[in-house]
Amino acid sequence: MGSHIGNHHFQVDWGGDRIGCMEVSGLGIELDVVAYRDGASRDNAASLLPGQRHFSPIVLKRAIVQGDNGFFEWINSARLEQVERRDVTVSLLNDRHEPIVTWRIVRAFPSRLEYATLNAQGGELATESLTLVHEGLVVEHR
Repeated sequence: MGSHIGNHHFQVDWGGDRIGCMEVSGLGIELDVVAYRDGASRDNAASLLPGQRHFSPIVLKRAIVQGDNGFFEWINSARLEQVERRDVTVSLLNDRHEPIVTWRIVRAFPSRLEYATLNAQGGELATESLTLVHEGLVVEHR
């Protein structure tokens, strides 16, 4: 049995200039559940069958850095029914900075860009969050 790894050491390759993200959320797969019962069945309960697969939107959150407008440029590339799609890779790293689990997000494109609330009384980093929709999630353990 392998050792347990924390969730705080990771890298994101989204095809932009910089890979430093603070947080990645939404790595998930969900199946619809279809209830089926044959009308001639003697059993009074339905059988459950797997239906369509759905992929959760992925959110990349990072600190705003002067001169790096990559998130905005990607979402701004969208035109009616056309958008730049990218494969995005999220890798969980061990203490030697080697990938041990990789999530490959297939044919992703941005559906939302959101900036953190600006607050003159606060002391937090200014951040931006990019929501990605996609057509698949492949998980690879090494």
